[in-house]
Amino acid sequence: MMISPWDRWYSTSCCLCCHVRTGTIILGIWYMLINAVVLLILLSALNDPVQYRYHLTSSELGTDIDVMDDANICIATAISLLMILICGMATYGAYKQHAAWIIPFFCYQIFDFALNTLVAISVVVYPNTVQDYLQQLPGTFPYKEDIMSTNNMCLVFAVLLFIGCILSFKAYLIGCVWNCYRYVSGRGTTEVLVYVTTNDTTVLLPPYEEAIAIPPKEPPPQYMEA
Repeated sequence: MMISPWDRWYSTSCCLCCHVRTGTIILGIWYMLINAVVLLILLSALNDPVQYRYHLTSSELGTDIDVMDDANICIATAISLLMILICGMATYGAYKQHAAWIIPFFCYQIFDFALNTLVAISVVVYPNTVQDYLQQLPGTFPYKEDIMSTNNMCLVFAVLLFIGCILSFKAYLIGCVWNCYRYVSGRGTTEVLVYVTTNDTTVLLPPYEEAIAIPPKEPPPQYMEA
């Protein structure tokens, strides 16, 4: 009997001890907390832009540049609110076993994984981008000169190794959420057939609840002699 790759990697446990539902709930709450902290920082920046605005002085880059203006802060605030909504839907869907509520969070994970993969590909295709990025860092960045003095190939290898670890961890989390979706959708399916396999045949039986609900057939009427 052939087993599909999806069934081969299917598991109801994650992190060696947690159920996939528990893991998805914890992951959703963790993402909600992170985005809530980011949202509080952004709202504080909108309330007091003088204190929280990141301003690069002319002594660092030669020009005055406002990296984060009000428009970018509003866009980032909207994204944070959307992320909180998506993570809340995934947490609620895993807790209440509603598979459709988990799909937006799973799509976000796929999108995030694709973006990180494009970053890794860009580092491979354009290895000089690592040095260009280091040159754009402010002069007060710790160990900037020591890092820039390192061989470019070593820097590229270190960056690719770091991104590879992140991609592996993200892929594992994607698998956990997907297994949770399969588990919840499988639990919610009402039309389930029970397979009873014998030595030479396979019989399909209806679910137990439906089998006991079927009324027994009435016996045929007795034959009456004239």
